[in-house]
Amino acid sequence: MRLDKYLKVSRIIKRRTVANEACDAAHITVNGRPAKASHDVKAGDVLEIMFGQRVLRVRVLGVAETVGKADAASLYEVIGTEKTEG
Repeated sequence: MRLDKYLKVSRIIKRRTVANEACDAAHITVNGRPAKASHDVKAGDVLEIMFGQRVLRVRVLGVAETVGKADAASLYEVIGTEKTEG
């Protein structure tokens, strides 16, 4: 599944266009490498998402085309959050 779609389906980012813009601005890495919105996400990948001064690190547990709001968090596991200096 495309990275931008995964971020929307898992509800890490609310809208796919916002996820696409974050990828274009190099705010998202997959397994330590900057990733484009079209990057193929699979179970086991580690994503780092930069939200301003915070970095959210998650591990992909599963990929699904559609999922309910209550089950969205089951697609990933939060590894950690950090606050960057700046």
